[in-house]
Amino acid sequence: MNKKWAAKRLTINLTSSEAQKLEQYCSITGRPATDVIRELIRSLSYKEEKASELS
Repeated sequence: MNKKWAAKRLTINLTSSEAQKLEQYCSITGRPATDVIRELIRSLSYKEEKASELS
């Protein structure tokens, strides 16, 4: 395993429809699920004040 990506391992539970949607997207785009999920996480945005409220 590439140590660059070994910072955090995450397990998620998906409904069957969510898993199917992800698999179909990956099949169409030829991208692995890990890359798709990582890109979605990177696209999340929030304001600094909201982050401090969550703490």
